[in-house]
Amino acid sequence: MAAREPVPHLAAALGLAESLCIKCGFCLPVCPTYRETGVEAASPRGRLDLMYAAAQGRVSLSAIEPHLALCLGCQACETACPSGIRYHDMLEAERSDVAALRRESGSSLGRRVGRLSLGLLLAPRLLRAAVWGLWAYQHSGAQALLRATRLLDWLVPPLGRLERRMPPLRRPVRWRRTLSELTVPQRGRAALLAGCIMDAAFGEVHVATAVVFRANGIALAEAPGQTCCGALHLHAGETERARQLARRNIAAFEAAGDAPVVVNSAGCGAVLKEYGRLLAGDPQWAERASRLAARVRDVTEFLAGLSLEPPRMPVACAVAYDDPCHLSHAQKVRDQPRDLLSLIPGLRMVPLREAEMCCGSAGSYSVQQPEMALRLLERKLAHIEASGADVVATGNPGCLLQLRLGMRMRGLPLRVVHPIELLAESYGQPAFRE
Repeated sequence: MAAREPVPHLAAALGLAESLCIKCGFCLPVCPTYRETGVEAASPRGRLDLMYAAAQGRVSLSAIEPHLALCLGCQACETACPSGIRYHDMLEAERSDVAALRRESGSSLGRRVGRLSLGLLLAPRLLRAAVWGLWAYQHSGAQALLRATRLLDWLVPPLGRLERRMPPLRRPVRWRRTLSELTVPQRGRAALLAGCIMDAAFGEVHVATAVVFRANGIALAEAPGQTCCGALHLHAGETERARQLARRNIAAFEAAGDAPVVVNSAGCGAVLKEYGRLLAGDPQWAERASRLAARVRDVTEFLAGLSLEPPRMPVACAVAYDDPCHLSHAQKVRDQPRDLLSLIPGLRMVPLREAEMCCGSAGSYSVQQPEMALRLLERKLAHIEASGADVVATGNPGCLLQLRLGMRMRGLPLRVVHPIELLAESYGQPAFRE
C-alpha cells in the first residue's frame, strides 16, 4: 500500500458530498480531456474514483495528482451529471491538500513563480505596470527581435517556450474616468466588479459596459475597497487566501449599498456566486456571503432581465459565440449573451460546433498543461474556421486571450471580443482598435 498522505480537505468534501457517482458515464463525452485521451483516469468518473482512493489511504495523493492536474475544472461534467454531483467542490479540496503538501515539501522555482503571480493579482499598480510592459514588449519590436534570434530558447529554454505561448495584448485602457463620466442614474444603479486582470488588461470591456448601461439609464459605479475575486487562488488550492479576499469584497460591496453586483468576467462571477459556500463554515461571514452571492449577476444576465433601449447602429459581421465554461456550466448563463447579440442590427449569428467545450485556457491551465491546452485550442480553432465567422465573442478574459493567441498562431484575421463590446458599438461606441 502507498504511504498515506494527509487529505483533510478532500476527505471532508467527499464526506459532505450530497450524492455519489453512479458510474453512468454521462460525463465522459462532455469532458475535454477524456475526449482527447480516451483514458478513464482523465475523466470525471475516473478522477472521483482516484480521490476516494486517496481519502481512504489506498493510494497516495502524490500518485493521483498528475491525473487531477490535467483536469480543466470546466464543470461540463456537472451540467451532464444526472446525480447532481458538485465535482468542482472535490477538485478544489484536493488542490488545497496538494498545495499544503507542496508547502511542506519545500519550494521550487515553479512554485515561487506561481506564488509571485498570485501575489501580483493583489497589487493593482504593479499588475497594470506589468501589462503595460508586456504590451510595449510586443509592439516595440523587442518581441520580434528576441524571437528571430531565439535568444531565450538558447539561454532559458523553459522561458522561451512560455514566451511563445504569450497571447497578443491590446493596448491597456484607462477606464475609470470614463466610468465616472458615464454614470448618470435614470432607471437604477449597479456596482461593477473591477477585478484584477479585467482592470489591468481589459479596460475596454469596462468602458463598453458603462456605455451600454448609460444607454439604458443605469448608473454603474465601482465599489471602493474591492479586490481580486480569489478565483485563481481557489483553483491553485490557496483556499484560505481566497476566503480572505472574499471577506474584503463582501465588506466593499456592502458599503456600496444593496444594488446588483455586475461582473463582466465569467470566472470572477462564478466564484462570487460561490462565496456563500466558500464561507459557509464561518459564523461571522456565512450569512453576509450568501447575501452578496445573491446580488451577483453576469453583465449579460443583468441586461437580459431589462427592457432595453433598442441598439440602432448596424454592426455588420458574422459572429460565433463561444461559451465560457464558468458562464455556461458554473453559472448556467447560456441564452442571454446570444439573445443580446441578436438585438444588434446587421449582426448575423453563426452556429459554432462544440461552443460549450473548453478552449484550453482555464485560468493558469494553459501555462501548467501546455500540451493539452494547445490540443484543445486547435480543436476550437478548427470549429471556428468552419463556422464562417469573422468575429468570435466570448465573455471571459482567459478565453479572450487564448482565442487571440490561436488567431495569431493560425494567421486568422478574426476579431475576438467580449459580447458587451459589440453591443456598445451598436449604441454608438467606436470599435476598439489595437
